[in-house]
Amino acid sequence: MSHNKTTSASISETNHAVQSLFNDYVVPTYGRFPLTIERGEGSQVWDVDGRRYLDMGGGIAVNALGHSHPELVETISNQAATLTHCCNLYYQPLQGQLARALVDRIGPGKCFFANSGAEANEGMFKLARKYGHEEGRYEILTCMQSFHGRTMACIAATGQEKVKQGFSPMMPGFRHVPFNNLEAMEKAISPSTVAIMIEGIQGEGGICSADSSYLRGLRSLCDKHRLLLLWDGVQCGHYRTGAFQSYSSILGDEKNGSSFLPDAISMAKSIGGGFPFGAFWVREPYQDILGPGTHGTTFGGNPLGCSVALKILEVIERDQLEQNVVEMGCLLANKLKALAERYPGLIQGIRGMGLMIGIVFNPEISALADDPRPVSLQMVERLHAHGMLTIPSGIQVVRFLPALNITSSEVKEALSILNDTLESIES
Repeated sequence: MSHNKTTSASISETNHAVQSLFNDYVVPTYGRFPLTIERGEGSQVWDVDGRRYLDMGGGIAVNALGHSHPELVETISNQAATLTHCCNLYYQPLQGQLARALVDRIGPGKCFFANSGAEANEGMFKLARKYGHEEGRYEILTCMQSFHGRTMACIAATGQEKVKQGFSPMMPGFRHVPFNNLEAMEKAISPSTVAIMIEGIQGEGGICSADSSYLRGLRSLCDKHRLLLLWDGVQCGHYRTGAFQSYSSILGDEKNGSSFLPDAISMAKSIGGGFPFGAFWVREPYQDILGPGTHGTTFGGNPLGCSVALKILEVIERDQLEQNVVEMGCLLANKLKALAERYPGLIQGIRGMGLMIGIVFNPEISALADDPRPVSLQMVERLHAHGMLTIPSGIQVVRFLPALNITSSEVKEALSILNDTLESIES
């Protein structure tokens, strides 16, 4: 199979002009790859030079139905012509409908709507603080290598030092504990502790999954000490693992994870399929802790965003994409493991589940040794040159986070591109 081959040296005039605009006028908070994406359709995108790429990154697990899905385009157009924004001083039909749809998929409780994962997590922090306020409890325990967002509270919650650099002093009230270590979590609980917050699968931390026994243990700990269990499902949720939330996939021997339920769950990314949208769900005993005046947002839960989120849920259910995630995820994982056996000097292992998969590369590949940058970044760029978008994670992991409706032919193309790339490195 032939694939596009590009290099950073072959930057067109249009590409160069766009990048110059960014350099001159956009705050440089991102390390960007030298690609300028112009349009997309399904699991494909094209740059300004007309070069096609298979998108296996999904905008970092955002594009649940791929790019420019015709039903989403129609939904956005129709709703924009009806009612785009309605402030939260009034009622509007779609927000209540979406809240009910999410509650039906999780369990009894209520939802608050925001615009991003960081905002959703901030809402859960406030929920926990309000819950423990009268007893003077405020501390939230999170995990090392976790990632919870870029606001000041979210970087304090995140268990990675690199996101904190230059922003001291940190907001107090967060401590970090080794992931998947129940004993360490129990020892860390103090009289000030009010909640434990985890991701089912650490996306930015290298696609590391929680163990089923760990999750059950955390639930028991929280029950014993009257702590809230906060679940960051921003990246690993919304059917990414083959279930609505990843705890159901991790606890696969239990239907829908019915014996395990967090006290609050944050959502974003795939919930809006590319439209900025976030939410958090709160379990029934705690659903009214945040009363009038305690929390708010101007744009959260607007009619346009709610219409998109409802349509995505409709398409996922109608087209049985939950099952597609399981089937395509198994196909991808099995073939990736075969590639790992074929290239043992390049790939150390395969992690994840469903369509949230990490390829763990050898951090010291001789063919890449002359470049001081992490192997993950170099591999992503080499995959670009062969016509595929992926997402780096840490220094040695490359993530596959494709659309939930990806096809078997697209999975096979991704594997072919990866094989060609690995072959070129070994040759």
